Amino acid sequence: MGSLGITTPVGVQVFRLGVNTGFAINRYPEPEVWTSIVAEDFGVKVIQFTTTLLNPLWPTSYTHKEAEKIRCLCDAKGIAIQQTFTDAFTRLNHLTSPDPELRALWVDWFKRLVDLSVIFGAEGIGSHFGILSFRDNNDPTRRLAMIKEGCRNWALIAEYAAARGLQYVYFEPMSIPREFAGTIAETKFILEEANRDIALPMRLCLDVDHGDIQSDNPDDTNAYRWLTELAAQSPVIHLKQSRTDAGGHYPFTAEHNAVGKIQADRVLQTLLDAGCTDNTLVLELSHRERWPADYRVIEDFQQRIEYCQTAPTRLQRASA
Repeated sequence: MGSLGITTPVGVQVFRLGVNTGFAINRYPEPEVWTSIVAEDFGVKVIQFTTTLLNPLWPTSYTHKEAEKIRCLCDAKGIAIQQTFTDAFTRLNHLTSPDPELRALWVDWFKRLVDLSVIFGAEGIGSHFGILSFRDNNDPTRRLAMIKEGCRNWALIAEYAAARGLQYVYFEPMSIPREFAGTIAETKFILEEANRDIALPMRLCLDVDHGDIQSDNPDDTNAYRWLTELAAQSPVIHLKQSRTDAGGHYPFTAEHNAVGKIQADRVLQTLLDAGCTDNTLVLELSHRERWPADYRVIEDFQQRIEYCQTAPTRLQRASA
């Protein structure tokens, strides 16, 4: 398990299947527990590690020791931490904060994340690009200046990451203007700006549930259009079910698939058509701390993984 193999006219194309560790936050914080769940209950070998489980802000005497412990546990279970990533608890203004002193502190925070990522053996670190205050977002001149400031700060992080041996930095396009890159056009613009002067490539973490619903362009809420245009620059893609009536981190269960707009086999076909060869599809799911959702995390993940694992078979039957 852990990969999706598809036979094509030129051979077998394999996409990796991974999970984001957000499911473990405050439920399974013990590394020996969540690594066992990933390896044994999910049967997945690739993870995107979220920073709430090990916040770089904590003292290095603790974080480096824990990072070594996590790396050893993952190695023993055959798990690779491919990337590190921020999550809902660190969904803050950070690199585009209106406070310049705070922006500098966040650059240092990300450098600490680089250090942990090196211990993990990860290839890249990522987050959202930044988040603007309402005041900054409502001023077009200030907004453009903050995009450039965000690029400058990411370049500082990338310089440090390159020296430590990482391969790329990456950001996740979001869904509202002040969180940046809710449209395909703006995502391309930020990518171009960020990659003008940077020590490592700035890449993407596409999410099939994101896109600005206020956009006049219907492509901006079409997951398959995003994949067609930008998946080749996205080493990791967040995969989840998205309802036709509202967005959300829904599992691929029969209940949600019946009214959802994401089909795993169509995602795979779109990646193949876009010429993609090296993507990890990361299952990302946020369960509310409510009954019964809080107690269905493992079961829902298992159903999602089974659904994705059978996608190549469905895809090849449809093309036969």
